[in-house]
Amino acid sequence: MVVVFALLAALSNAVSVILQHIASTAGALRPAGWRLIFSLVRSPLWLFGLAAQVGAFAFQAIALHIGELSVVQPLLVTELIIVLIVRRVWLHQSIALAAWTGGVLASAGLAVFIAAGEPREGHLVPASDHWTAVIAVTVSATAVLTVAARWGSASRRAALYAAAAGITWALEAAVIKATTDTLTQFGVAGMFLRWPVYAMAASGMAGLLLQQQALHAGPLRISQPITVILNPVVSIALSVWLFDEHFVPDTFLLAVAAAGFAVMCVGVVYLTQHAPATMEAGTG
Repeated sequence: MVVVFALLAALSNAVSVILQHIASTAGALRPAGWRLIFSLVRSPLWLFGLAAQVGAFAFQAIALHIGELSVVQPLLVTELIIVLIVRRVWLHQSIALAAWTGGVLASAGLAVFIAAGEPREGHLVPASDHWTAVIAVTVSATAVLTVAARWGSASRRAALYAAAAGITWALEAAVIKATTDTLTQFGVAGMFLRWPVYAMAASGMAGLLLQQQALHAGPLRISQPITVILNPVVSIALSVWLFDEHFVPDTFLLAVAAAGFAVMCVGVVYLTQHAPATMEAGTG
């Protein structure tokens, strides 16, 4: 069930990314910052994308509640393969064989990582000082990347915004897991008396803004792989740091899992570099 809900989240996220990218690049001139969001909310296409993103959040929350952070977040990498399929079936784009090859590599590497690494659950309640350190580090890194993204070429700006978004989404995933745990323990009223739900809202808003900035700043082939790869990388680090999740205690299998993860990353980069450059129907 963890895999099912994680894949449903990836599917919803893929639809959201496509719709919101088309909407955010439709106009020749778009404002920046919060004015960009206010401009996009008038677009029905962007709103449909937002609805898909809400669905992705619900599926991800369920998966994180019943499963491990180190399993759910890497599974979201399948979003890229789903995007490729949707672009071929819905937008009728011509997809290069190299892009499909990248998708196969990413899927195979992900499967090897999960099968060989066997991510395992730790504890549900992280120490307070660990939360403080994690939030300080991730927020600081995101702030530095966001400030640096104000200058440079379109590709550089998209990459930096995407990196900031990837870190923010990883933090949000950890906070979502904490929020669902407080919900089951203390109920709805008790959840709103504790900090995770507010941290979840704040990180979600920040992630949304950073993702829109990345999509608006430069090519999708630059921003999407960075976000999709950095999200599970940071999430795995947070899963160990916060929730004491761990992997199979076997050096050889850990090496195989690491190799699988590396292959997955190569596949993601290969896929995005050979996918169609735009979302225009019929292009390739």
